[in-house]
Amino acid sequence: MNRGENIAYYFVLVGLSICLVVLGILLYFIWNKRSPVEYQETPSIKLCARAYTLTDIDAATDGFDTRRIVGQGRLGIVYAAMLEQGEPVAVKRIHPRLVLMSNAGFRFSTLIKSLSYAQHPNIVPIIGFSEAPGERIILMEFVGLANLEIYLHQSNDGASVLDWSHRLRIAAGAARGLEYLHEGKAPSIVHGCVKASNILIDAKFCARVCDYGLANFMTPQEKNGLVGYVDDEYWSDHGGGNFCKESDVYGFGVLLLELLSGRRSEEGLLVKWALPLIKDMRFHEVLDPRLVIPSEMKSLVRLGKVASACVGNSRKSRLSMGQVAAILNNLEMEVCL
Repeated sequence: MNRGENIAYYFVLVGLSICLVVLGILLYFIWNKRSPVEYQETPSIKLCARAYTLTDIDAATDGFDTRRIVGQGRLGIVYAAMLEQGEPVAVKRIHPRLVLMSNAGFRFSTLIKSLSYAQHPNIVPIIGFSEAPGERIILMEFVGLANLEIYLHQSNDGASVLDWSHRLRIAAGAARGLEYLHEGKAPSIVHGCVKASNILIDAKFCARVCDYGLANFMTPQEKNGLVGYVDDEYWSDHGGGNFCKESDVYGFGVLLLELLSGRRSEEGLLVKWALPLIKDMRFHEVLDPRLVIPSEMKSLVRLGKVASACVGNSRKSRLSMGQVAAILNNLEMEVCL
């Protein structure tokens, strides 16, 4: 290699070195300019439900003070409670008779721990549990005092607060929550009791599905209260009284009919009344008279048809919650945004 070639080779090496240094400096600044939000967007890992002693729960509820009761249902009584750390929680105390007579006492902690891994904006997280002789208790995030049942059927002015956009937003949010339980979890979670009282409404009118996976705690007597909220197959010999995703979809269809009409399910009479009207496109007869009917009826009609598809088909032909959620998400974007 002659002197000229040596000089050219030297300049090539120098040039490459300078390029590498410049590239390193650029990468350094790009890395350090990344927004901290990018790190926060990674979802946190949901921890398993924590076990609490009955003494802890007694202190948090002031000895299960009746003034702390915020709800009662077929499974148990719900108390507004405050943990030692100052964290507000909802405490569901399973009825003692269910603990003795149903599956509530069988592998309770295993079930609650499994359910507690569920994490989605449209469900109510389970954060803890407690068990003792004759006692089974579930701790959940405290969302608020109102559920859809109260808004639609118990409050004098609650239904009027729920205008069409609010109702559609609640329907879409509840659908996303159930879709997550059915399709976003492994193993999937069947709710078993999809009804207005199990859809909590937070301060931003966001729907939060609660009491998922707990329906098997009910005795046959309590399950009689599901008439009108589960499909006919559930009561048949073929269905065997087992909950499934398809029975959840049926219950969600009933929920949509309640949102549209403002009427209670009334042991299946709502479905029998509403389906012929929807089929004949007589939507003005179906709609809640407390609703201000929008000038554009398209979204109402589509919601009615989704409800009809949920409750009017057999299990084999029924929509999945993923399909229902996709339709309602599109409707929500068209109407509410």
